[in-house]
Amino acid sequence: MSDNPADELDSLTDGPPDAHWTLVLAHGAGQGMDSPFMAQMASALGQAGMRVIRFEFPYMAEIRRTGRRKPPDREPVLLERWNRVIDQALAAGTDARRLLIGGKSLGGRMASLIADERGVAGLVGLGYPFHPPGKPDRLRTEQLRGLRTPTLICQGTRDPFGTPDEIAGYALAPSIRLAWIEDGDHSFKPRRQSGRNWEQNLDQAAEAVLGFVATL
Repeated sequence: MSDNPADELDSLTDGPPDAHWTLVLAHGAGQGMDSPFMAQMASALGQAGMRVIRFEFPYMAEIRRTGRRKPPDREPVLLERWNRVIDQALAAGTDARRLLIGGKSLGGRMASLIADERGVAGLVGLGYPFHPPGKPDRLRTEQLRGLRTPTLICQGTRDPFGTPDEIAGYALAPSIRLAWIEDGDHSFKPRRQSGRNWEQNLDQAAEAVLGFVATL
């Protein structure tokens, strides 16, 4: 990881520069690329030998600069940033055949909209927002029905953005596999009475990602 202060960075990188696989990872709506969730996932994957590049959408970079909260950018802006980051990774020498994209919640959903178009090797969703909490009729699954890119979605079993019972009824493409994080919420945090802790669940998700990549 870079030693520069986080507020001066456009991206953060974990793992060996000559790794066989590179995963570009985008943050969720409410926290940036250096959130505990993003940092722990990137560290675990990087220590296992993957190269992980984290970046921020324009609205989050502005929050970092100004300290003032603002809502996420509109979809075209988010997708433009995603495409730009992919282009930069490829221009820097990343092998397109060994490139995966994905992210936490919003970041993963945006990645799913361009995965087929960009021809990446795989897609990783960490807590996919299948619908807004309490609004199961407002599905965000249209692009998931015909998705061709091999995809892994890690989902907490208590995630209000999509529970196991709800997701079982969705028409998802056969390219998509699910890894259930036991008693996890949208950030994979379990309840104390579950006997599990957050670090265990984050490690479980990282192991699921590594297992998925091994099949590509």
